[in-house]
Amino acid sequence: MRMTCLFRVDAGVNMGLGHAMRCLALAQAWQDGGGEVAFAMAQTPPALGSRVLSEGMEVIHLDASPGSALDARRTGALARERRAAWVVVDGYQFGSEYQRGLKEFQLSVLFIDDYGHAPHYWADFVINQNPHAHAGLYANREAYTSLLLGTRYTLLRREFGPWRQWRREIPPMARKILVTLGGSDPDNVTGKVVQALREMEPNSLEAVVLAGGANPHLGELQARVGQMPFPVRLENSVANMPELIAWADVGITAGGGTCWETAFLGLPCLVVVLAENQAPVAEKLQELQVALNLGWHAQLSPGAIAGQLSRLLTSEARRQEMSAAGQRLVDGEGVDRVLMHLRGEPVRLRPVRETDCRLLWEWVNDPEVRAASFSRRHISWEEHHNWFHQKLGDPNCLHFIFLDGNDQPVGQVRFDIQPHGEAEIDINIDRKVRGSGWGKIILNEAVTNIFNKTDIHTVNAFIKPENLKSIKAFEKAGFKMGPAVKARGNDCIHYIRSKER
Repeated sequence: MRMTCLFRVDAGVNMGLGHAMRCLALAQAWQDGGGEVAFAMAQTPPALGSRVLSEGMEVIHLDASPGSALDARRTGALARERRAAWVVVDGYQFGSEYQRGLKEFQLSVLFIDDYGHAPHYWADFVINQNPHAHAGLYANREAYTSLLLGTRYTLLRREFGPWRQWRREIPPMARKILVTLGGSDPDNVTGKVVQALREMEPNSLEAVVLAGGANPHLGELQARVGQMPFPVRLENSVANMPELIAWADVGITAGGGTCWETAFLGLPCLVVVLAENQAPVAEKLQELQVALNLGWHAQLSPGAIAGQLSRLLTSEARRQEMSAAGQRLVDGEGVDRVLMHLRGEPVRLRPVRETDCRLLWEWVNDPEVRAASFSRRHISWEEHHNWFHQKLGDPNCLHFIFLDGNDQPVGQVRFDIQPHGEAEIDINIDRKVRGSGWGKIILNEAVTNIFNKTDIHTVNAFIKPENLKSIKAFEKAGFKMGPAVKARGNDCIHYIRSKER
């Protein structure tokens, strides 16, 4: 049975869309792993509801005051009815008693938090993805409550995945500006920023101004944008956020979830504080040289914003420094780390990167690996380097590194895709962890992932008859022995695992 993850979150003009969008990131990853997703919401802007439904997820209207005891009872009953493996809760309206109420239903609860607003924590896991997060915020928690703290757990949506290896080019003079101040912006700070842009010297500038799905000022913003002395485009409820961030040379953003998206893609930004809980985020980002903190929005004049922006546009060195710091801060793998904890898995996978070339060369030349291979000869660095980069660019090769809970590589799996929905698998385990059951674990994770995310329905393995360790691992991982065959001129055993229909 496909496991369900139930998300309890709200969105609207006053609270914005940030809580819901980071929940959506985790929901997408859960869905990609073969699970079902449902959102239980008491407040849902139409644009957000449409977005969630378009993802093939369910939206359930919850008729209760957000964060109330009735809300907890109805959410708990809904989770029990759906047999939810996890309930994910995100929002400042959900306090200690709310968490405790869910735990009384004997549910597994993940609580997404920003500043330790609850007097006590009853959830199984608490995530705080902010760089200033520390355990002292959660001193009052149950003994079983585990903390996932810092930007290692930043939740980025699915559309950011393909950008993990992208690197920004920093122009001597920045000209393209992205303005994005959250999903609602009830005080219309975006309008103030547009006024600041109007005070800039045109100098071939161009800008994109984003208005979120709950922004109540679209008409006014459209009128202001139409009066600009250089090209400015207003967009509403965008679905191509990574492309827009990559397009820009600099950004002006609020101190919310978008900061992690811009940091991930190395966009130098000015940060405007729109809410009290954003102040420590903005301060920490400036301390880490990721962004410039402009401070509280009400105390900012358009002229002050324009002055800071002008200085950033002309400072190539400062932008270079900020871009590199941002990409060091957020690596885009946070959602994978969180899922690893939710599923209780000892490993997670990520696609092979160019920087993995030497590690894989060392693994493949391990004496035990060479002895088990169809060719026992040592592989030269030049030969491996050429082969690796050919595979890296091959669309019919899916290659993964497996990492343990400390982000240490423990093995690799490669799938060479064949016609008619089949693939041949290759696996290698780091010698330091061999004999500890990792083979079965990694094989299961790799094959399940490939079945869930591709059209592959059959995985083939060809193993030398004397390679008893590999035979044992494949059998434990659900592979069935086929007839003896020849592979690359060698006698071998053919093992097969097929996707369950």
